[in-house]
Amino acid sequence: MINLDLLYEKKKNFGFFSNQLNYPEKLTFHPNMWEEFVTPDAAGYEDLQTYWEAMKTYSLDEIEELYTYTFDFQKDATLFMTFVKFEDSKERGQMLARLKVLYEMFGLSMPDEELSDLLPLMCEFIYAAEWKGDPRAQQSFSMLLAVIEDGTYFLMKALEKYESPYFYLIRALRETCKSCIQREVSAND
Repeated sequence: MINLDLLYEKKKNFGFFSNQLNYPEKLTFHPNMWEEFVTPDAAGYEDLQTYWEAMKTYSLDEIEELYTYTFDFQKDATLFMTFVKFEDSKERGQMLARLKVLYEMFGLSMPDEELSDLLPLMCEFIYAAEWKGDPRAQQSFSMLLAVIEDGTYFLMKALEKYESPYFYLIRALRETCKSCIQREVSAND
């Protein structure tokens, strides 16, 4: 079960993930980005730090090239979270529709040309959405995090194979998601 309060506390982390997973721009790697969004107590902090330090060794042109090579030309390193599992099947279309409805339910209107399973969009939604006190939030965010968890597993494995610095970012994202899961306590505990 997702602990919505913990997820809410980590909204800034998801803002950082969204920013870093969008196509890189000069401001993407500005030191203020790190200072504003990442705190030493963040889940996956060591991985975030490894990622950040690695990216500082590249020029912006090199980062753009790395981003394009990794996410646009490697089929198994896609940022579309349902693609590896479903490719272009009917099930993927249904999941895309469910995600779009979820976003709209919480006030995000999606651009028509964007697919709803794009990881930076999903992270941006968690960062920007207001769900406190909404009775639909538990079920909605459980589904959203399940899609992220499922898709990032395959993405992380691909990035590890390519020895990409984005591997550390995705592993930190997975740790952040896991840190929001509340273990069910049984009556025998």
